[in-house]
Order: sequence, then C-alpha cells, then structure tokens
Amino acid sequence: MGYYRKFVHNYGTVAAPLTALLKKEGFCWNADAAAVFTALKAVVTSAPVLAMPDFSKPFTVECDASSHGFGVVLIQEDSLAAYERELIGLVHAVRHWRPYLWGRRFLVKTDH
Repeated sequence: MGYYRKFVHNYGTVAAPLTALLKKEGFCWNADAAAVFTALKAVVTSAPVLAMPDFSKPFTVECDASSHGFGVVLIQEDSLAAYERELIGLVHAVRHWRPYLWGRRFLVKTDH
C-alpha cells in the first residue's frame, strides 16, 4: 500500500486501524483491521486508480517538468486538457495560500 497511498484520499485516517497493528503492544488482527483492509483493497483495484489497459484504444503519455522534478502519466480514455488541469491546480493553490495572497498582487507562471 505504500506506493498507492498517494492515490487514496485521507489514506492516513482510513488506514489507522492497520497502522495501529504496528504498535509496540503487538499484532492483533481484529474486525476493524479486516474491514479497512477489504476497503483499501477495493479502492486501489478499482477505477480510476488501477485499470487493465484496453489495447484496442490509443494510449496518451502526458509529461510535465519543473525545476523541482518531473512527472509522467499514462492515460487511456478522455481526460481534461493540459490547460484545464493547470487551471484546477492554480485554483487549489490559491485557495490553499489564500491568507498570503488575499488582497495582494501575485504572478502566476505556467507552461500552458
């Protein structure tokens, strides 16, 4: 699950019963742990996290890079255009940093 945790919303909260099994008191499987395990299995094996490729449909490789890193996504099916995703990211950033930005001029830099 370590790799897939970034795909599960509120992973830390959802997986808390499983994390509790790692405490010093020892491992004791219980009903809560079983329920969370089943729920997490369902989340990471269903769309949009994981899906089997359909080789009759075209693939799209989308890349983006910044001075801090790069990312690549393999997509199959329609998705938002790059400028739409960039705008969504900008909206999230402005909402997150609203206390710093509200009432001030700021510069937005994007590659789209």
